[in-house]
Amino acid sequence: MKTYEHGGNIIQFAKQLNCNVKDVIDLSSNINFIKANINLDFTQEDISPYPDYTKLYKILSKKYKLSSKKIELFNGGSSAIFSLLKFLDLKQCTIYSPAYLEYKKAAKIFSYKIHLINRFDNIYENKNINKNTLVIFVNPSTPDGLYYDMDKLMKIWMKQKATILIDESFLDFTKNLSYSKYIKHYDKLYILKSMTKFYSSASIRLGVILSSKKNIENLKIYEPLWKISHFDSLYIQDALKDDTFYNNTLNLTCENKIYLENFLLSYDFIEKIYKSHVNFILIKLKNMKAKEFQNKLKEHKILIRDCSNFDYLNNYHIRIAVKNRNYLYKLKQALDQF
Repeated sequence: MKTYEHGGNIIQFAKQLNCNVKDVIDLSSNINFIKANINLDFTQEDISPYPDYTKLYKILSKKYKLSSKKIELFNGGSSAIFSLLKFLDLKQCTIYSPAYLEYKKAAKIFSYKIHLINRFDNIYENKNINKNTLVIFVNPSTPDGLYYDMDKLMKIWMKQKATILIDESFLDFTKNLSYSKYIKHYDKLYILKSMTKFYSSASIRLGVILSSKKNIENLKIYEPLWKISHFDSLYIQDALKDDTFYNNTLNLTCENKIYLENFLLSYDFIEKIYKSHVNFILIKLKNMKAKEFQNKLKEHKILIRDCSNFDYLNNYHIRIAVKNRNYLYKLKQALDQF
């Protein structure tokens, strides 16, 4: 795999199979398979004026229980990552890995000295963490989906006076509390929220950084006035108004994940199923490499994520996203033929 390659490239996959995109069963992308109820007619929207984000800030302020002055908008989570790392301009960063690959990519581009800590080994290592370090932690994690109780880690990082970035892009898939509660206690903390995962809107680009009022004011100096479109803003606002969407997602995702885990346990070519609190599962194969596993599923038009390009994982690791029951049943049928 290419170093920073992601899942979800179903157009390329369909071309390889010479089939229609709609025929592909995409279990590689960790986008919510449930969609919020959107009651908008975009054709009736006036797109002549420059976008105004007042209403969006207000609804995000309510959602995250923070003043709008502690929130900055970005054109997606990846855009937020690159903007923040460039803005901070620190000398080194410590990434708790495996982690979302855009962090390592951005750190290399902006000439950070990168130190990796294996989350599966010893997350309390702190020998390379100091006040000149940016600490990056994805919680819940990717590609394994584990939620961490991070109070002990926060104390370690704060004692070392490190700058902290916590990525909570998948937190909505759990009922756990955000670590944004530390913002009022520690002025070197940044929280990243990506709206695309939970709200099933990868084409609607909206990422959010939460931090202190002063940090956001300084960050805004280096940011353009308009970063997301009027349509992006309207879509997310409407999605956040759907009161039933959150519980529906949690309940159906939980049910389907249990169904997926149960039938995966029956196959002797699976060595380990990692604990996950979100909408995807990391798996270690036995006697079969990820690429071979992918190729076997191609004839069934099923796409899964090869995780061999993540740090501390290898050619036997794959990720399967939790999708609708029909997709998962077709996966089971395919695996039964292995």
